[in-house]
Amino acid sequence: MKKLMNAADTMLAESLDGFAAAHADIVTLGAARKFVRRRVLTPGKVALISGGGSGHEPLHTGFVGRGMLDAACPGQVFTSPTPDQIVEAIEAVDTGAGSLLIVKNYEGDVMNFEMAAEVAGDHVVATVVTDDDVAVPNSTWSTGRRGVAGTLVVEKILGAAAEQSMGLGELQQLGRDVNARTRSMGVALTSCTVPAAGKPTFPLADDEMEMGVGIHGEPGRKRTRLATADAIAEDMLEAILADLAPSVGSECLLLVNGFGGTPSMELYVMVNVARRIMAGHGLVVARYLTGALVTSLDMAGCSVTVTVLDATTMRLWDAPVKTAALSW
Repeated sequence: MKKLMNAADTMLAESLDGFAAAHADIVTLGAARKFVRRRVLTPGKVALISGGGSGHEPLHTGFVGRGMLDAACPGQVFTSPTPDQIVEAIEAVDTGAGSLLIVKNYEGDVMNFEMAAEVAGDHVVATVVTDDDVAVPNSTWSTGRRGVAGTLVVEKILGAAAEQSMGLGELQQLGRDVNARTRSMGVALTSCTVPAAGKPTFPLADDEMEMGVGIHGEPGRKRTRLATADAIAEDMLEAILADLAPSVGSECLLLVNGFGGTPSMELYVMVNVARRIMAGHGLVVARYLTGALVTSLDMAGCSVTVTVLDATTMRLWDAPVKTAALSW
């Protein structure tokens, strides 16, 4: 294992310190590094809070800032944040309009965010659970579909709506609607290596790929021989579009997300293939986002996410955002 690290047990703390220093104009660290929050809060705005295990950066800490999250709670690598982290984040960023928790559908995340919501005292809390992964109906750490890169889409659209003073109940419904219009699927060309483990999470031969892999290295729907970008994208989009069933002429967001070990050149090859396939299905790619945004440490591979947009969600997607990882 080769990593830029001092020790596995200090890696998260050192990384958070560096992140907060590099983006001190946008974020600040909570006590004992339990959460990252916006440096400047907006009084009377619903607070958006997310989080999960580290190792997926820039998700979620990189999406804290104007137009997205108010706070993110980082757990240890691939480990859910604890309820006390989440409660302290709620207390820190709730300015009176309540808090909306955006939670990926993993059993540990769901349980700990639910516990936090129950013990958050006088704070009004609602929850949106994301489950956009079409690869498998259940997985290693989830009952039901996994929440993956589509979580980013939910966070961006809800972040814009919250900035425009949308109320807690409306934000929760909007989040559920965006999640329902979003589907994702990933492919791994290599495993990831968790620093504390020091070895790949799963074996994968040089001529193999894991189709439908999860963002923690969970098994997908099949392991097969390495194929061309055309064939990989066709397989992924066949599953995505069959499940999403968008109407011909639908305007869509296409997110091609790198898992951490794949160069931009390869991601844009996938963008080119995916847009061609979507056009063949009569779909209009109205918005693009490409990059390593919801990663799995050093895994080589990518995911494809498609969200069906309407006039409202497109406007909210286009709204200004300023975070460490997204800014326009």
